[in-house]
Amino acid sequence: MNYADRDPALRPFLDRVLSADDRARVEPLLTELGALAAGDLDRQAALADANPPRLVQYAPGGERVDEIEYHPAHDRAAAIAYEEFGLAAMSHRPGVHGWPSKVPHTVKYALSYLYVQSEFGMACPLSMTDSAARILRLFDPERYAAEIAALSSTDPGLRATGAMFMTEKQGGTDVGLTETVACDQGTHWTLTGKKWFASNPGADVILTLARVPGQGEGTRGLGMFLVPRLRPDGTRNAIRIDRLKDKLGSKSIASGEVTLEEAYATPVGQLTHGFRQMAEMLNVSRLSNAMRATALMRRAVRESVDHTRVRHVFGKPLFEQPLMRTTLLPMIIDTEGALALVLEAAARLTAADEEAARGEEGVARELVRVLTPLAKHTLCKRARTVTGEAMEIRGGNGYIEDWVNPRLVRDAHLGSIWEGSSNVIALDVLRCMRRQGAHRTLADTYGDRAETRGRWELLRKKGDALLELPADEQEMRIGRYADELTRAVMETLLYDQAAHEKETTGNGRALLVARTCTALLDDPDTPPRAALDHLAELAEGGRVAPTPAQETPAQETSAQETSAKENTVKEPAAHA
Repeated sequence: MNYADRDPALRPFLDRVLSADDRARVEPLLTELGALAAGDLDRQAALADANPPRLVQYAPGGERVDEIEYHPAHDRAAAIAYEEFGLAAMSHRPGVHGWPSKVPHTVKYALSYLYVQSEFGMACPLSMTDSAARILRLFDPERYAAEIAALSSTDPGLRATGAMFMTEKQGGTDVGLTETVACDQGTHWTLTGKKWFASNPGADVILTLARVPGQGEGTRGLGMFLVPRLRPDGTRNAIRIDRLKDKLGSKSIASGEVTLEEAYATPVGQLTHGFRQMAEMLNVSRLSNAMRATALMRRAVRESVDHTRVRHVFGKPLFEQPLMRTTLLPMIIDTEGALALVLEAAARLTAADEEAARGEEGVARELVRVLTPLAKHTLCKRARTVTGEAMEIRGGNGYIEDWVNPRLVRDAHLGSIWEGSSNVIALDVLRCMRRQGAHRTLADTYGDRAETRGRWELLRKKGDALLELPADEQEMRIGRYADELTRAVMETLLYDQAAHEKETTGNGRALLVARTCTALLDDPDTPPRAALDHLAELAEGGRVAPTPAQETPAQETSAQETSAKENTVKEPAAHA
């Protein structure tokens, strides 16, 4: 068993989006990590989930230590991620796995996607470690050169982990209500306050927000600070872990409630830009959430396909039963579209970083700014449904902890909550539309394919009409519209892949995936016969001969446009 080999889309997508050199470099990593994910890593993940971390607040002598004890399975999973594959180091220094420069984000997310199919929880501190190094490198690289080196190290004796303490009990979504106060001590600052939800509370490098006296109210009054686990003299910092959270999922890693008691801290970047800097960290973390949701979907689909292949009902395998085939089909298509979107956003992030290095403000940054919340909004919600369907497909065994399905369901619910709930993320999409006309940028970028041009023209008009509505009605409608934008991007990317595979391999499988995506968008209740007839190839890979039935009939295009027009936002007469 190898998860990379069992994935019908991963390698073909990477063939298209990576350079020939990068594609060659990543291949042995895909093979190695795919095997680990299906074997040793999967076993360690199950053990770590069943044996969650334990908080040790006091040493035997009575002194306060606030240490977190982890099961050896957690440590093994961490070593695979941080040390053997350098998943937190790839974006920050050359030479990781022989790359002459920093590893493209596309490669990092592709490998992380394989890893998360077995171990979801570790991806949280892994992402925060990666993001913390990114923020320090972007906003204060000289002051924090040592911390950046530690966060991006693969040496077990030198590497550090990062964390982001942002949530407070009274704040949550409204970060402007942060009450933690910073006090300037001359050579450093001290922070006093409580953080209600702190993942990886034993991290070596913590980035957090605190209110700077005299700087103003709301988010503009917040500065970003680095709070180290140890003070410069090697003593334990004044970070008190009050308790660990008893979570529904993500049990392999610790999340806790933390009190800062005049904790030693140093400022990051410009204190007046604290929230803006944290937003950069948050956005990258949200892309990681979308990647994790996609990985859970892929694992759930594979488990379902494998189960239905061997489970016989009424004389034939479940996989051959018509209703089961119509259940599996949208799960397969959405999972493939989700991977296309995550890799696209990762590629745009690489391009945006390259633009920034040249001192440019290009379209890549605008795109990643909106693609990230779109991906998190839609994919994290869809992962909850796909993992739930997979549990039901397995039947009674799917509800039993001996199988992976309960863990997939528990973990899937996390993505729609952490780093902003779905409603918060949808409002972020609306903010992008108001400030930058993001829906028009998307239409300009993805609306030139013949197969999806009509949909994008209508989505552009619909977005313009939405922005003409009163503010409260914009907010009421943005959730559904965000989903429509996400699915249109996924659909377009699947057609891009289809064109690539038709030209390079002559395989029509990707074209059938794209055409099925269009058909299910237009009429979810009528799965196309061609897709059902080739369900094995869609689920597991294989060749499909391109046929005239896979071309876009004029009448279907007309029906698509009619359906989209009917859904166009119209301003109520009362506001005319």
